[in-house]
Amino acid sequence: MLAAPDERKRWPWTAKLTPPSGEITLAELGFAGGLGWAVIVYVLLTKEGEMQNSPARSLPKRIVFALFALIAPLGAGGGLVVPAQASTPQTYVVVYKQPQVPANAAGTIAKAGGSLVYRYDQIGVAIARGSGPAFRSQLRGDDRVTSVTPTAAYGLRLKDIADPDSGAAAGAVTNVHGADLAALQWDMRQIHAFEAQAITPGNRKVVVGDIDTGLDYTHPKLAPNVDFADSVSCLNGKPDQTPSAWADDNGHGTHTAGTIAASNRGEGGGFSGVAPRVKIAGIKAGDAAGYFFPDAVICAFMWAGTHHIDVTNNSYFADPWLYNCLDDPAQRDIYVAEKRAIDFAMGHGVTVVAAAGNENDDLAHPTVDNLSPDFPPGHEIIGRPVNGDCFVVPAMVPGVITVSADGNAMRKSFYSSYGTEFIKVTAPGGDSRYQLTAAAPNGRVLSTYPAALHLNAARPVSDCNEDGECTWYAYLQGTSMAAPHVAGLAALIVSRFGNREGGDRPRLSPEQVLEHLTQTADPIACPPNPFNPNYPGPNGLPAHCEGPLDNNSFYGFGQINALKALSQGD
Repeated sequence: MLAAPDERKRWPWTAKLTPPSGEITLAELGFAGGLGWAVIVYVLLTKEGEMQNSPARSLPKRIVFALFALIAPLGAGGGLVVPAQASTPQTYVVVYKQPQVPANAAGTIAKAGGSLVYRYDQIGVAIARGSGPAFRSQLRGDDRVTSVTPTAAYGLRLKDIADPDSGAAAGAVTNVHGADLAALQWDMRQIHAFEAQAITPGNRKVVVGDIDTGLDYTHPKLAPNVDFADSVSCLNGKPDQTPSAWADDNGHGTHTAGTIAASNRGEGGGFSGVAPRVKIAGIKAGDAAGYFFPDAVICAFMWAGTHHIDVTNNSYFADPWLYNCLDDPAQRDIYVAEKRAIDFAMGHGVTVVAAAGNENDDLAHPTVDNLSPDFPPGHEIIGRPVNGDCFVVPAMVPGVITVSADGNAMRKSFYSSYGTEFIKVTAPGGDSRYQLTAAAPNGRVLSTYPAALHLNAARPVSDCNEDGECTWYAYLQGTSMAAPHVAGLAALIVSRFGNREGGDRPRLSPEQVLEHLTQTADPIACPPNPFNPNYPGPNGLPAHCEGPLDNNSFYGFGQINALKALSQGD
């Protein structure tokens, strides 16, 4: 999910293709060293008589934009950011015209020189492995096939906000043994979660699938609620239920899982998730580096739709393209495949909750994408134009409950994206720049974190007993932290109001859950415009809020209120 520009790990060469004044250096072109690109550069430079010994020699702008015109289609339309060698196997998403995979798909894929990894018959999508352009070309010759798209060029990096402006120094450990950890959970008090838990802490038959980087199933606050039967790794586009396969090797998934369903029992000084008695299933779609590839995202939603998952939390965006533009064949093909999987899950009763993103962008009126493509690193096209035919997945998929973030002052977080019609509700995600309070002195959200990864956390918190055994937490901020609050409340709503007809397992449709959330949210009016003018969006302009009190572009129907959600609607 989603992150700040200042936290992103970049290769030495960065892509800055927005034309500045003066000249542009080769170092600004973002080259990864492909032979074909090198030939193009050499020819252009030689033709202009500009060839010099230094690799960072400045070029006239006319050369740079002629070069960009040649290479841009490779990065956007074809998704071939870094061409693979003919002998290197790749994973492909194969989309069929009909919503089912042909019975002989394995044979036709093998005939093309590849192998079938997994078939999702319900949506007409298959995951395959193959080598070289001949495989793709031959398989696309099947008139039943819509597209064959390699996934390696379509990974998405988690992008949470790392803002050093406040709080303890990064890396400093805060030991809180014996303290009331619930007192540090300003976010839970803000949405009245603790009061709501007195009505119901959740039903043990309700399951939230956290589609993330996995979770630490040994964490003392998560272990009582982990659903091993429904946890899975989808990293290769194929389900793997081996616990070690879906263990969290990044930290992000354990943090979001704790906000959803950390147990309020045992040690931990009262620390609790929103729904401390529901079950949590780790659905691992993000790898150790935080990349989410399309085959994994498709697998994750198909798993949720076929394993009685009630709610999924999605604190990421899919593809390397923040915005998937439908006029680009490769981006459109991936969007279609992922949307089929999301629609399948929602059609089977799964409530899908998603983070809005941390770009401070207006999802309803996008103009510029400065983050894409995210994979491989260093190939971002700064200033890539986007429009109303471009969509963030899953946040802008119809039917998804998209969540913006606010801070302890109940104002939009400085980084949170927004947008009329897309934002349904807001929830605490933290704000370390403009919303520091006595209750939230560093502005961030505290949640569980893997012990093995605590050294990777910027602001780790330990709870160590006399024997030296430690339970670990960390402070983070982002819409990744806001969405799990909504997913947890959705699970409580299903627990309390779910229809038990035909069994003892409560069920509610996604539409019913959304209605409960929006009708019981606390409306927040638009602030004066422009909002936080010192923190502009990707287009260089500050955020502007539009809409009435009860449904506006910053907060949707308002901030979720767990107590009202469970008190009303009997």
